[in-house]
Amino acid sequence: MKFLLKSVVISSILSLAITHSLFSQQIKWMSFDEAVVAYQHEKKKIIVDIFTDWCTWCQKMDQSTFQNAFIANYINEHFYPIKFNAEQQDKISFNGKEYFYVKSGRSGYHELAVELALGRLSYPTIVFLDENLQVIQALRGFQSALRFEQIMTYFAQDFHKTTPWSKFSENYQTFISHN
Repeated sequence: MKFLLKSVVISSILSLAITHSLFSQQIKWMSFDEAVVAYQHEKKKIIVDIFTDWCTWCQKMDQSTFQNAFIANYINEHFYPIKFNAEQQDKISFNGKEYFYVKSGRSGYHELAVELALGRLSYPTIVFLDENLQVIQALRGFQSALRFEQIMTYFAQDFHKTTPWSKFSENYQTFISHN
């Protein structure tokens, strides 16, 4: 009986530890400076989460989509992830150019956010950059974990170069099972 109780306790502790490690995976967000340094050592695609502190949908995406363990692991493995507040006031040097905060009314915006979002600021906006630091796609609005999984895979594995999004999203399971 004592052995059985001991086995159950050990099994429960191991189960909790495994569950905690699966669900506590976090995206290792970087600043632009950190991503540029990492990029100089190994070229990888970059994903930029453009947000503001007051954006409710940005917070929802942080609390749901970006907390998904699969998404966090996948982003950490395939991208340099940058969290970028579009209202920050620091000068940023990126891709050979300097970008500044622009005051507008009672707040303002950062020039780099506008450039990455292809001139259409909306929050959240997720921007995918290729290995040459060129924008592949700026994706506006909240994305559920299921939809975001498909989107990040589409860009990370370069399906966007050969396959229309509609075909890829309809046949997602088939595409990923062959890679």
